[in-house]
Amino acid sequence: MPSLKSRFLYLLLKHRHLMSFQLKRETWDFNTSVPLFRQQCEKGAARFGRLPEGIEVSPVTVDGLRAEWILPARAVNDRVIFYIHGGGYVSGSCSDHRVHVAKFVKGSGVAALQFEYRLAPEHPFPAAIEDSVKAYRWLLDQEVSPARIVFAGDSAGGGLCLATMLALKDQGIPLPAAAVALSPWTDLKCTGASYKTNAGSCLSPDGMWTVCSKHYTGNSDPRLPYISPLYGDLNGLPPLLIYAGDDEILLDDSVRFSEKARAAGVDVTLKVGEGMMHCYPVMSPLFPEATQAMDHICSFIKKSIDG
Repeated sequence: MPSLKSRFLYLLLKHRHLMSFQLKRETWDFNTSVPLFRQQCEKGAARFGRLPEGIEVSPVTVDGLRAEWILPARAVNDRVIFYIHGGGYVSGSCSDHRVHVAKFVKGSGVAALQFEYRLAPEHPFPAAIEDSVKAYRWLLDQEVSPARIVFAGDSAGGGLCLATMLALKDQGIPLPAAAVALSPWTDLKCTGASYKTNAGSCLSPDGMWTVCSKHYTGNSDPRLPYISPLYGDLNGLPPLLIYAGDDEILLDDSVRFSEKARAAGVDVTLKVGEGMMHCYPVMSPLFPEATQAMDHICSFIKKSIDG
């Protein structure tokens, strides 16, 4: 049963529209302002922008992309979390994900590199995956061994982690040691049953996933594996740790991908949190389930890199 703290926070977030004196939940359509959504994400992150003690941020340019290192004290960048941010492919930045990524760094003692890929609708597919492959190649050029790299990402960034590995595999580029995906968006055709069954319990605005999918896919088929890794050949992927909440719309994206990966011989661990929301581990330490999940993720990262 979910903890009292998690249930209280869930109720606050689910009914946040009432605090803005709106009687109905937020709804997305193709008139929804993406620039305004980006501003809201940045403002929200700024309210919780305090980094854990001992964490440093060092800006860097990655082959033309804005990026940054998030470093534990006295860290050496030979062990790296390659972090791909979420945001429905239409939003996300180093600044609005910095506090989240810092939790992975603090808990594992491993440095993280995050970067800003081009966003839709201005830059639809294949811009994001091209930038992700480019950033990873840059990291390898810094003489970091693939065996000392773990991919991680949330939501669209979790799906992009998985899609990027499919692209790397096809190009003959060495894969990382492992990957962590939080509530990954693996099916931009949005065919999972949870898109309907969890529509009332999920915290995301009604219609958001349909709108974001169209912004990103443009005129491309959403079933392309580099868009929706659920439809790809998953043979040969490294060990995967996937977290999802059982109250979120993207639940089936995690469950179906995990089942297909396991059938392909991939070492995959799926953790579904009872009564949990989208990407709940990054809410550590606000409630015990998130803290336990983050501790498990950080242990997985350390074990994957250090053996």
